[in-house]
Amino acid sequence: MHSHISRRSLLRGITAATTVAALACGLAACGGDSDAATTTDAAGTVTVGRLSNGAAKQTQLKVSEVKSISARVPQSIRKSGKLVIGVGALPDGFPPLAYVGSDQKSLTGAEPDFGRLVAAVLGLRPELKNSTWENMFVGVDSGKVDIAFANITDTEERKKKYDFASYRKDDVGFEVLKKSTWNFGGDYRNLAGKTVAVDNGTNQEKILLEWQEKLKKEGKQLTIKHFASKGSTNLALTGGKIDAYFAANPGVAYHITQTAKSPNPTRSAGTYSGAGATLQGLIAATTKKDSGLAEPVAEAINHLIESGQYAKWLAAWNLSNEAVAKSEVNPPGLPLDNS
Repeated sequence: MHSHISRRSLLRGITAATTVAALACGLAACGGDSDAATTTDAAGTVTVGRLSNGAAKQTQLKVSEVKSISARVPQSIRKSGKLVIGVGALPDGFPPLAYVGSDQKSLTGAEPDFGRLVAAVLGLRPELKNSTWENMFVGVDSGKVDIAFANITDTEERKKKYDFASYRKDDVGFEVLKKSTWNFGGDYRNLAGKTVAVDNGTNQEKILLEWQEKLKKEGKQLTIKHFASKGSTNLALTGGKIDAYFAANPGVAYHITQTAKSPNPTRSAGTYSGAGATLQGLIAATTKKDSGLAEPVAEAINHLIESGQYAKWLAAWNLSNEAVAKSEVNPPGLPLDNS
């Protein structure tokens, strides 16, 4: 299965540190998949944001098994005592969601962290399997992987083969200099007279071009710029050549943490659904269709939401603006003509 819109946009919008590409190859032979090195916590605790290279605030969360939920996990998985979690982060990772940590071997990021939180509620030992994007789905199809946490967008096309338990908004967002007073406010008309950078071939470029056309019909101008690299885009932003950068929201969140102590810190100026104006795009845990796992996973996510641990996980990774009110099983996804 080919990359979905959200992850493709994210990969185009984030340049991982050069060391990450090489180190990720160390997790496997840069091929199919590997058992991802990870650190363990004491029973009843999950530490999120560990080894994050400054992308997250390390936070220890108290999370215990909820037996009324774990009892609903399919028998074969309960019997194994573990939850095999697929993360399609090879070869070079996609920070802040999944990448090799500062110890140069362990998989870190918001996605594997959340998989470990869900496993704790289900009373299962998390076992992370890192792979290429395509092989992650092969793992789910074959049953070698129980569930994937990898920034996977809920789409109607994918529902033919998979069940979903939603847990995060699939958003794109604007990055501006911290000193800027401009905010998107959810209205494309606020872009009139602005110069905005966007990466070629991404979902956010498609959205921005649609807004540019609307403004043109209203007699207003939106200037769109493309740069050869993330570094060039950042220089254009700090140099005042553009007003904003429009990218996948996790990429924006990551870069904000990287600029926080620089002479030119940045901030988020607002987000927008990656699915467009009529549908809130959603990121979802992904299981084999009719496996029976999506329902207890959604219950586990809702338990984390109600207990406040979900909000702490998002805050640790600077992703609070992607919070959902509740997890749903197979909610409306990107339609077949936009999947």
